[in-house]
Amino acid sequence: MTFSSSKQLMAAFIAVPVLLFCSSCGNQSGESADKDTAATAPVTDMHTGHGPDTSSVPLVKHAEAALTGTYPDTSVTGIAKFDALDNGKVKLELEITVPAKAGKSVAVHLHEHGDCGDNGKASHGHWNPTNAQHGKWGSASFHSGDIGNVELDKSGKGTITLETDLWTLGGTAAKNILAKALIVHGGVDDYTTQPTGNAGSRIGCGVIQ
Repeated sequence: MTFSSSKQLMAAFIAVPVLLFCSSCGNQSGESADKDTAATAPVTDMHTGHGPDTSSVPLVKHAEAALTGTYPDTSVTGIAKFDALDNGKVKLELEITVPAKAGKSVAVHLHEHGDCGDNGKASHGHWNPTNAQHGKWGSASFHSGDIGNVELDKSGKGTITLETDLWTLGGTAAKNILAKALIVHGGVDDYTTQPTGNAGSRIGCGVIQ
């Protein structure tokens, strides 16, 4: 390489280190971006868009939900008792009274959040930690919160009892029903309509605690 003047020579000495510096910067930026992407890419649930809930709370032996009406013109009272059995299952004993629905049936479900506000809508959707299709309890596919329909007598009183190993009173989020809402609907669950069962308004609510 030859230079015709001292000015050209000086320009060459300046240009070479600048080019080397910029090339080095580019390589470092690319490596850093690759590392950040690999290190921070979250593992997400394809249904919720969130990572798996691995939280856990202490186990208890007994819990209850006191049911009250969510609308002033529809009386709903009752109690849901949950007991942890020695065989690892949880037993539910539910008693409800809905005089306005005497002689009919009403649907009962567990919902995601323990909040009865906004006429029960604040409880959000059915509790469904397995991302299953809605259906009848014990069928090929159903939500862990799909308890089902309760038949009411001529006074509007009804009961239901079940035992399941799908629930725990505490423990990991996949089975823990503490702080969930138990919702009484104004209609019956058709066990088909997704994801609600077309069970109607949320006329009663209680938080499991």
